[in-house]
Amino acid sequence: MKIPDEDYKTLRLSEPGTDVALVELNRPSRYNAMTDTMFDELERAFTALDDEDGCRAVVLTGAGQAFCAGYDLADAEDLPGLGALGMLDRQERAARALLAVRSVRVPVIAAVNGAAAGGGMSLALAADIRLAATGAKFNAAFVRIGLSAGDLGASWLLTRLIGPAQTSEICFTGRMVLAEEAERIGLVNRVVAPDALLPEALALAETIAANSPGGVQLSKRAVQANMEISSYAAALELENRGQALLTRGSDMPEALAAFKEKRKPLFTGC
Repeated sequence: MKIPDEDYKTLRLSEPGTDVALVELNRPSRYNAMTDTMFDELERAFTALDDEDGCRAVVLTGAGQAFCAGYDLADAEDLPGLGALGMLDRQERAARALLAVRSVRVPVIAAVNGAAAGGGMSLALAADIRLAATGAKFNAAFVRIGLSAGDLGASWLLTRLIGPAQTSEICFTGRMVLAEEAERIGLVNRVVAPDALLPEALALAETIAANSPGGVQLSKRAVQANMEISSYAAALELENRGQALLTRGSDMPEALAAFKEKRKPLFTGC
């Protein structure tokens, strides 16, 4: 895998494991708060990873003591003065970044190592899987600064993860959801000790990366698409097409041969 070699100002990219990319938000002195530059760099980084055939999973985390504290209010002073079209342009710029994270064809694991507030919570929600350190906390901070909690996909994703009643309480109050509650209500997959967070996230990514690339990618596509499809029959149709396509590749015959020969399969994604 070739990690994008751009000179990022707000991100740090590395390859800590075979076929696994690590993307770190890298503004620790500002608790990794979001800026327009970060939005642009997230979009570029995840678009580049989407084009990288050797990438099979991505771990997303924050440098320092926080995952992401949301939009940097130091950069927000001009927002009230923007016209409606100017504000829409700014919002769509941010939305493109999170869409790139969610749309990358390989699984994304968010390793939430501290506060995930406002847009930071939306970013964590855009991942496919969320692991949280014991000190992690989440909140929909928008309502506390006169904005809607319906921001950067949070209302759509959170409702599907934890249901409308829990989502409504979290979004209308702006209260903090601590790690233990987040695990209990299904906001995160599990909570681990802080020093085990990144190793466990990377180990999970390695487990995913060891599977058939095509199988994993079409599994992700099916899960995401079926969140939006309204009928069971339509979901079955989507899954049927995916399975039929995968039998035409080399990974399924290789898996069957490896099973018979009692060895580890060598997946190529072809």
